Amino acid sequence: MSQKSKSEDTLEASQHDLIETAKKRMKQKRIVYIHCILFLIGSIFLLIFNKVLGYYPNTNWSVWVMTAWAFLVCIHTINVFIINRFLGQEWQRAQKEKLVTIQKKRIAKLQQEVEKEYPLISKNQ
Repeated sequence: MSQKSKSEDTLEASQHDLIETAKKRMKQKRIVYIHCILFLIGSIFLLIFNKVLGYYPNTNWSVWVMTAWAFLVCIHTINVFIINRFLGQEWQRAQKEKLVTIQKKRIAKLQQEVEKEYPLISKNQ
């Protein structure tokens, strides 16, 4: 019975991790969509202030602001949909496991070398 409960606990923990990762990804995507909507609404207001209301009408400052903002939206979108997709939680977990495995191998190798060079003397001898 204890064996079954341990495997169920492990399964529940891994499912919990998957659910948490999915929630984080959904939140990231939601924020990107909100950012895009705010960009569209903000761009309309910037154009209205610049062209319709005549706030510094001799310069196209609204175009420059929208260009900079569009660049930031693009970076945000690339970060969420491309970079985090490949370098997200799963990648970090795999890298961590890989580094821990390498470290364990190094420790085992060093321990073998130490045992070989400095063998323990038993009390019977």
